Amino acid sequence: MEDMVQIPDDFINKNTDFPELIAALKKGFASEDILVPMRHHHDFPNPEVGADSTLLLMPAWHSGKVAGVKIATVSPENGRFDLPSIQAVYVLLDALKGTVMAMLQAKSLTAKRTAAASALASSFLSRADASSLLMIGTGALSTNLILAHASVRPIKNVYVWGRDFEKAQLVCDALKAEDFDCRPVTAIEEKITEVDIVSSATLSPDPLIFGKHLKIGQHIDLVGAYKKDMREADDETLQKASVYIDTFQGGLKESGDIAIPLKTGALKKEDIKGDLFGLCSDKVKGRRHPEEITCFKSVGHALEDLTAASYYYQKFIDG
Repeated sequence: MEDMVQIPDDFINKNTDFPELIAALKKGFASEDILVPMRHHHDFPNPEVGADSTLLLMPAWHSGKVAGVKIATVSPENGRFDLPSIQAVYVLLDALKGTVMAMLQAKSLTAKRTAAASALASSFLSRADASSLLMIGTGALSTNLILAHASVRPIKNVYVWGRDFEKAQLVCDALKAEDFDCRPVTAIEEKITEVDIVSSATLSPDPLIFGKHLKIGQHIDLVGAYKKDMREADDETLQKASVYIDTFQGGLKESGDIAIPLKTGALKKEDIKGDLFGLCSDKVKGRRHPEEITCFKSVGHALEDLTAASYYYQKFIDG
């Protein structure tokens, strides 16, 4: 029996090559051999803090090769314990023999694969000459999203906005060795009318991106707002843009950015141009002309976890 390996966040952070990971995801989304059932979503009460927690199970398998499941909990009140609200682990299995190949800490795994998926979408949807980016949000995803986007487009100028200006400055400080210039801004409106790409990863319940501010040719990347009652962009943004989602399986109903305008009629299902499966298999066309505004909404998908876990496992084994 092969020994199970444990792959920590530190290894994942030090061994991520975004072009490699993006290429692996592209291959995964183009494949018809990876099967992904709907994720399990279970809320359970936590009387001690007066709020529900959520248990998420996200399985996927490539028959005869690898299988895996991410086990995650979302506990909104974890700030009381000085802990992140999301805790997770990934179990990677040999799909033929059923043995456990690896256990991976899933915090960095999730951040890296999420950023890579956005960059993969950007490679189809943003302008090839996109050179400026506004990052809305200062959480763990922000630096990863900036680096991932910069790996597929010639980004020269990055602007970071957060509710806490000092945190925005820290994001920029962490990226000072990169080839692009990174500066914090005090208001989204300072730069949203100028930049080529807008990426947003927040827990905002209300829109931060308004269609009235958008310029022709922009690409909007919506990564946060993971609940049905949360939004990062208003109706006008979606109505002005050609809208794409990561998957039709979860993208239509798991986030308020899509679910709310679908419910109110501001957006129709047929308005959504396609998903990553269609884009990566050349069944769906991406950007059609330079002046088009495009929008990508990500909610996450178990195929991304399985692909990323396999990627890091191979790097770990190869030493």
